[in-house]
Amino acid sequence: MATAAAAQTGERRTPRSARGATTRGAILDAAQELFVSPGYRATSLRDIAAAVGLSHQGVRRHFDSKDEILLAVVERFGSVDLDDPADVSEGLGIVAIAERNAERPGYLELFSALAGEAAVASHPAHERMRARYVELLNLSTDWLAWSQSEGMIGAGRDLRAEALRLAAAWDGLQLLQLYLPGPVQVVPALAQHETLLACPPGSGAAAGPPPDAPAPLPALDLEPEEDAVEGYAKGRERRGRIIADATRLFATEGYGDTSMRDVAERVGVSKSTLFHHFASKEDLLGAVLTARDAQISDAVTLAAAGSARELLETLADGARSNAADEPGLVEVYAVLSCEATASDHPAHAYFQRRYARTLDTFTAVFEAAQADGDLPPHRDPVHEAAWLVALWDGLQIQWMYDRTLDVGAHLAAHVADVLPPRA
Repeated sequence: MATAAAAQTGERRTPRSARGATTRGAILDAAQELFVSPGYRATSLRDIAAAVGLSHQGVRRHFDSKDEILLAVVERFGSVDLDDPADVSEGLGIVAIAERNAERPGYLELFSALAGEAAVASHPAHERMRARYVELLNLSTDWLAWSQSEGMIGAGRDLRAEALRLAAAWDGLQLLQLYLPGPVQVVPALAQHETLLACPPGSGAAAGPPPDAPAPLPALDLEPEEDAVEGYAKGRERRGRIIADATRLFATEGYGDTSMRDVAERVGVSKSTLFHHFASKEDLLGAVLTARDAQISDAVTLAAAGSARELLETLADGARSNAADEPGLVEVYAVLSCEATASDHPAHAYFQRRYARTLDTFTAVFEAAQADGDLPPHRDPVHEAAWLVALWDGLQIQWMYDRTLDVGAHLAAHVADVLPPRA
């Protein structure tokens, strides 16, 4: 009897254990989707429970908190690792990792969203994401060193700096692919960059004197959309204060986890006053992005450049100015561009349009540089445009985790590599 009872108990325990593992997996699957959209901070345990079809307590039987679920989702993808370099017959380690990541459903969306959201120190995944950046930087440096010893990387390159820029551009390419999956693909872009790293820095056809008439530059179609404001000066001043405070909240708390009540309390006005100026949180988000673009455009005078080379060489100054004078604008752009990768996010269309315009603009700039003899023939203007935009955005994301990072210096080093000095 006892033996039979024990057997029956064992028979019951095995299915229960299997059911528990299945339920945990379903919770993590649902949480992963919700952490991408509407985002970790805007997702509650009850939201996860509803998505799985469990009660709140049913989820708590498997995970004590939402933080524990997030870390489990992140760890489920595993750490950054590769086999021994000798086991890989071609390509850099980062290309092999990118290929593996591309085959993992949800990886791109989750880590692109978390890169911006977890930049705030209070976020539960902040330290894990910081650790991932360190892992990736060390791994990329090791692989670059090994590749250089095998003759795959040009002599004279600062491998640590190259590794940092590589990781930053990788982040930016993932964002671009989520917004523009046709024109931008992470793995081919990384593979093409590998072939360029085989050359010494600043290599290419020897550039002679500048042409008498540089190739005409494209119209810099990066201007913000109009945000017509009418009314009395006091009303315009209050509207400006609302936008400024909302910008700070969106940068630190994210759009999804910021309510109109939060904004009203931050500004010190009633909700009815807030809704007098902005009919919805989506309207307020649009005003924040428009104001951000206007302030950045005022600070960076790229249109005054006389040639494509001059324009590209001024980017570093603009980046330094933005980080020093308007850090909040850099923060809100970095956070929201990562958060809005989900197609149903109210800012998704804005970033999609902006990235498309930016890529078109810089492709034309690099084409002009090539016509002037500044961009070597072996460099493709389309690839260079995507890499530059990705690098700039990725550096800004890394700057959110490490404020000592000099975004301008890294942009300047990259441009100097792309455009050989003139004789």
